[in-house]
Amino acid sequence: MRYLRYAFLAALAVVLVVVALANDDPVTLRVLPEQMAGFLGWRWSATLPHFLVIFGAILAGILIGFVWEWLREHRHRVEARTQRREKEKLEREVAKVKETRRGKGDDVLALLEDGSAPR
Repeated sequence: MRYLRYAFLAALAVVLVVVALANDDPVTLRVLPEQMAGFLGWRWSATLPHFLVIFGAILAGILIGFVWEWLREHRHRVEARTQRREKEKLEREVAKVKETRRGKGDDVLALLEDGSAPR
């Protein structure tokens, strides 16, 4: 299974290198269109290779998706945390009740409950 994963990663690396070599033409990215930039007086632009723009867009999409999913699952994490705390509280109560009943119980019932005879 490990070799299959390495083979997949190697194939992915080859594909990414081929895409990068095929798209190495420079591309100018502008924050605003020319007319609006002239009106506002803010002309920020960057010239990058096309493959960097492609990979950057893919990376930005993945990051936005991860953040979106993390925010969407927030209520499930809160509910799981609440249930875990409630379970731990109930387990402590059960252990406390067993501890108080241990000295006053029947030997047979003690063996059935937790496998130990009262002392």
